[in-house]
Amino acid sequence: MSGEDVPYHNIDPDRALRELGAPFSTGRFAEIAEACARGRHDLASRGMDESGEKTLRLFSTWEITRYMIPVATPHFRRVLKANPELPQGRSDTAGGAKWFTLDEVLRLRAHFAAEGSRTKSYLPYRPEGLPAKIAAVANFKGGVGKTSTAAHLAMSAALDGYRVLVVDLDSQGSMTSIFDGRVADEWGTVFPLLARHYARHLRRENQSRLDRGEAPLPLDDTLSEALEITAQELIRPTHWPNIDLVGAQLNLYWSEFQIPVWRMQGRTWKLWDALTDSLAEDGVLDAYDLVILDTPPALGYLTINGLAAADILLVPLGASFLEFDSTGRFFDMLHSTFASIEEGENMAARALGREGLAFEWDAVRAVLTRYDGAQQGELASLMQAYLGATLAPERQDYTALIGQAGEQVSGIYEADYRDFNRETYARGRATFDATYAAFKRLLVATWRRDELAAQAAAE
Repeated sequence: MSGEDVPYHNIDPDRALRELGAPFSTGRFAEIAEACARGRHDLASRGMDESGEKTLRLFSTWEITRYMIPVATPHFRRVLKANPELPQGRSDTAGGAKWFTLDEVLRLRAHFAAEGSRTKSYLPYRPEGLPAKIAAVANFKGGVGKTSTAAHLAMSAALDGYRVLVVDLDSQGSMTSIFDGRVADEWGTVFPLLARHYARHLRRENQSRLDRGEAPLPLDDTLSEALEITAQELIRPTHWPNIDLVGAQLNLYWSEFQIPVWRMQGRTWKLWDALTDSLAEDGVLDAYDLVILDTPPALGYLTINGLAAADILLVPLGASFLEFDSTGRFFDMLHSTFASIEEGENMAARALGREGLAFEWDAVRAVLTRYDGAQQGELASLMQAYLGATLAPERQDYTALIGQAGEQVSGIYEADYRDFNRETYARGRATFDATYAAFKRLLVATWRRDELAAQAAAE
């Protein structure tokens, strides 16, 4: 390359000035935001029906018997024919392939579970009497596939037959957009649950203050309003029949400023329990099988709540030095943060002769995302050597299906396989199926451990 071909040589100042445009004012940011909003609506509308609502595609007999209900296709058809009261599907042509809604698939799955072979598991494993498991997907580095991983795990679990609640803790609201959620302000997010938890703490503290002859602390309008709100009022259905959503929007970020104010006012408030306690108290952990938390790309108060609530923690990262380095620092911050909370709580506990605080997670796994085996195999092996069992051996490949599904504003499980090359679809789906299978092994194992512990305690 000659010096004349180097793009940063010989830049003409006057031409550069003509291309520069006018200086930016604050108002220009609003114009850009409005343009993005219009574009977002236009892109999102590609996945909507005539009424402007996002709808879930239909599923073919081939998909159902291959991926969702473990029966042979001829047997599946015989069962439908013998039971005309069951969903029969629809076809574009006489004698053509039958297609079913997911709600119909769930009804069919329930029928096979009740009437089918006892040697097969038509329903996913879920011990009776135990609460839902909470899984948080977190990393404070952006662009690692955090929201995509959380969304696809939710969809995988829903296709597997689980009842799933997705909670978006990220004020950017990307997860909310994926599930076509509409949240007007912070009162439609988890914020009122956190506020309610603090308000109840403040009421107890005020009673203690009154007992000591001290003036109570004020319960402002925000806290008073939050006391009247339950999780059920925040949960919204999605276009998936067995996935519900507590959405997020920009005002949720206000929590990061409000929570430390509450914490300073009520130093004995256990803010890290706010989300867990609220979900449990409102019966959410009985109404669902799995709660998936998508956390912000920062270790703030919302993330701390999500991580403290989690039974299973997944940490996505790419196979690059910078992401490996950043993730190591993330784990270091997790240790510092939760060890600091434990130390502060346990000093008081020891003084009062009470049992100390010890955070515990059923399982923690790092997950490689956007993996390119041809380019990143050596580095991935090195990361595996250092992280050992903490790094899941399943690697989430980046395939053409992921890119094409993203262009259509869909998760890969929302994409119709007829829109893709069959090999592309199968390969793209396989990498996410493997990720879900690894996650489901953790889910099943932790439930089983709890089940055996409960049985031992009852003996």
